[in-house]
Amino acid sequence: MNHYFNQIETITFYSLNLLQFMAKIGLTWHGHACFSIDMGTKIIVDPFLNGNPFADIKPSDVKADVVVVTHAHSDHLGDAIEICKANSAELVTMVELAWALSEKNDWLKAHDINISGSTKVKGIKISAVPAYHSSSYNGAYAGPPMGVVIGNNFRIYHAGDTGIVKDMEVVGDFYKPQVSLLPIGGHYTMGPEEAAYATGMIRSKYTIPMHYNTFDLIKADPMLFSRLVKERGSSEVIVAQVGKEITFDESGKRLE
Repeated sequence: MNHYFNQIETITFYSLNLLQFMAKIGLTWHGHACFSIDMGTKIIVDPFLNGNPFADIKPSDVKADVVVVTHAHSDHLGDAIEICKANSAELVTMVELAWALSEKNDWLKAHDINISGSTKVKGIKISAVPAYHSSSYNGAYAGPPMGVVIGNNFRIYHAGDTGIVKDMEVVGDFYKPQVSLLPIGGHYTMGPEEAAYATGMIRSKYTIPMHYNTFDLIKADPMLFSRLVKERGSSEVIVAQVGKEITFDESGKRLE
């Protein structure tokens, strides 16, 4: 009988550890607005690597099932097509940009979504939310820019390039992302002060600054952003290090 119970305990122990392992979410910053997300399905967002002075990887290093592009500017579209082709990855982007890219690359499997629209790719839900910016591809209109909410139970909000927009309250109220990735570089997007204000609308447990210090025009201090958010008490800021994975469990707890 004791042998039987020991077997049950062993099976339970390994089952719980397997579930814990499967539920781990990994998030890695590659500089600028590029992040790899591992939810079992491997996702890369705004893969600007060639020409990104802080990128720790090359396009040929990327292993991805899904590529997400928030808008058509070259520092976000970046190496998306090369990565899709090398990995047979599926692309998720704004409808007009998806059409334009598919026209030039007839092999591309593109999911063309629009604001408040969602698609499920490789088991992961990806929703488009408003961003306040611009977007063009080869000098032509490429649809509006978007932010994205990625995930099923655990959700990450990548704001893309954006200024403050009241719709961020909807992102917080409806999608309830546990982690938000917000631009703080100013000039083309929110600066630290505006982004800190935005955290009060979104109310994610964790916020990670992005889109700063890549070029002189977007120099910003992430520690200033962290202090401003702490004063508001609206989120906990994680200042990501390029190439270092940050991990969470599905409840939203950061794993050390």
